[in-house]
Amino acid sequence: MGIENTLAPWLGRTSKMIDNHVQELFCEKDICLTKIQWVFLKKVQEQNGVPQQELAFLTGRDKTSLTRLVNTMEKKNLVARIPSKLDKRINNIYITKKGALLYNETLPIIEKFVVGLQENISSEEITQTIRVIKKIQENLQTKIN
Repeated sequence: MGIENTLAPWLGRTSKMIDNHVQELFCEKDICLTKIQWVFLKKVQEQNGVPQQELAFLTGRDKTSLTRLVNTMEKKNLVARIPSKLDKRINNIYITKKGALLYNETLPIIEKFVVGLQENISSEEITQTIRVIKKIQENLQTKIN
């Protein structure tokens, strides 16, 4: 069979290519943001005031790497970490005005990228690919748990 004829290297290479391309698109516009930072910003924009622990789950990151990401985003003044009024041990993450402006500036860039990414791929192929990727994710979840 050979490892090259399995899904893992193709998924890995494709993911890396997407990361690099998004980085290039942002750099062209002088936007200092990685794809991971953009995904994080998107999640906070969608669920403003989300507990930091929940963000770890939503972004698929462990607590340590999420804490580093929150610190970075706070230094850039894109999000604010505010302790919960009910439980001071819980930090809620809020998007700042600067973060919301940056998200709104970058969303059209990402949307255009996604459209180009799916060029020459039928809706049936997209649906099937999503189904396969979901199965891979389920397989990974059962291996982890």
